[in-house]
Formats: sequence, C-alpha cells, structure tokens
Amino acid sequence: MSLASLFGGMALANATLGAVHGFAGPLGGMLHAPHGALCARLLPLVMEANVKALETRQPNHPAIKRFTEIAQILTGEKQATALDGLKWTSELVEALEIPGLSQYGMGEENFPEAIEKTMKANSFKGNPVPLNAEELREILEKAL
Repeated sequence: MSLASLFGGMALANATLGAVHGFAGPLGGMLHAPHGALCARLLPLVMEANVKALETRQPNHPAIKRFTEIAQILTGEKQATALDGLKWTSELVEALEIPGLSQYGMGEENFPEAIEKTMKANSFKGNPVPLNAEELREILEKAL
C-alpha cells in the first residue's frame, strides 16, 4: 500500500494538474478543509474560467475540443458543447450539496493570500491557459 501511495503521489506531483488543484492545495492549508470538497466546489468554476479564457485568448487550443468531449461523455449527448459540460458539473455540485468556501471560514479578506499561493502552486502551472489574478478572484467569489 505504501508503495502504491508513493507512486500515486509521484504521479500527481508531476502531472501539473491545473487551477483546481492549484487552489485546493493552498486552500486546504489555509482553511483546514477536505481536499475533495474543495476540488468539487471549484471544478465547474475553473472549467468555466478556462473555457472563457481559451475562447477569448486561444480559440484554436486543443483543450476546447477536450472540454467538448468531456461534455459529450457527461451528458450522453453527441451534440453537447463545453457549456453543457459546465452546466452538468455545476448541477452535480449543487445536487451533492457541496458546501461553499465560506462554510470553511473563507472570506474575501483571504482572497489575496489564496490567489498569491495559487499562482505559485506547481499544479497551477499545468492549467490549459494562464488565468490572471482577476480571473482567480472571480472563481473564489463564486465559490464562496
């Protein structure tokens, strides 16, 4: 078990997972909140920010096609778009009653620290498109 755990940790440490994990690591330390709950709450919001940023700044980026493929898998609809995937994921988070960040003590006063730590996180570097501080702030506002 310990060897499997070690390999899993090594894989994740080198996967550069993106903004969800870029947020979840620092927020977990700041809020003492469950990693999975943080990831779940942030996932549809980060997906939304990524799709908007990609469509605006890099409309031919292959990640847009991946978001569409994910939406088609999640919804079971061949004509689903990336936005349909965002909607499906958001509805799941609400149906599962995943608490907002405010339930763990997060407030707007914590945003600057959270954004700074997120932008320095190794996982954040693996995001398909660089998100700026204002985009990260918007995610946190919606996640409260």
